Amino acid sequence: MDLTHFNAEGRARMVDVSGKARTAREAVARAVVRLNPETFDLVREGRMKKGDVLAVAQVAGIMAAKKTPEIIPMSHPVAISGADLSFSLDSGTITIEARVKCAGETGVEMEALTSAAVAALTIYDMCKAVQRDIVIGDICLVAKSGGRSGDYNRVGD
Repeated sequence: MDLTHFNAEGRARMVDVSGKARTAREAVARAVVRLNPETFDLVREGRMKKGDVLAVAQVAGIMAAKKTPEIIPMSHPVAISGADLSFSLDSGTITIEARVKCAGETGVEMEALTSAAVAALTIYDMCKAVQRDIVIGDICLVAKSGGRSGDYNRVGD
């Protein structure tokens, strides 16, 4: 077990990033929502009773990126300089891509992942009246840049 994130009493601690360089950082995360054809058509055509599903999910995802340190215990507060979500619709599948940017001492991977996940959950919430067996999955980091560890680009997707 790696104990670098625990204090002397064996309790978790927030990593000290004060000595790290302030650099431009960006992270991209993805989530996939699978709907049945009827629900998918309602979303695509903007006919869901609760309103424009993708517009609401976009706002929810941006809000989630900003609130990440409040729900992920060891996540640092980050001054986000940009957050954006895009949606690709194809044959019953909505693919969410969340992109978050900052200039800081720590990255924004958690903000991007939280953004994509909350956008997916918002789609579920807005569609659950017509479909309960919606599947949310494939939440992953697609890419990140900046910082001491350098760039990362997911391979194989």
